[in-house]
Amino acid sequence: MTVVSISMPDELLERIDEFADEHGYTGRSEVFREAGRNLLGEFEDKKLEDRDLMGVVTVLFNYENSGVEQRMMELRHEYDGLVTSNVHNHVGDHYCMELFILEGGLEDISTFVGKIRATQDTLTVDYSVIPVDEVGPFAGGE
Repeated sequence: MTVVSISMPDELLERIDEFADEHGYTGRSEVFREAGRNLLGEFEDKKLEDRDLMGVVTVLFNYENSGVEQRMMELRHEYDGLVTSNVHNHVGDHYCMELFILEGGLEDISTFVGKIRATQDTLTVDYSVIPVDEVGPFAGGE
């Protein structure tokens, strides 16, 4: 097996080590392998291919970091055809939340989320994806 070296803040590494201990992992490498498999598998769901999708992406960052806010604005404009709505909110004393509503295909949504995740100094990135054509209680059924 190949050994890989990565850089991360001490606080994150401590949290990962605690998580590994609390959940019975043999060590941090096992946590990272599982996280990598999960990350790569997120958008490989065959049920979502070739369908119109709606995505919701939530990003939290420190308001003092104008670089993140600038990058969010750049991505909003770069993906104007994908982003149907965008909301910026202040959360607490020091944080901003960016909410993106997306409508498009799996590949475009995956690329957008990847670029958001790759933005340095974001605190959290969360998202969900659902088919727009999904039949639900508000789709005109009885």
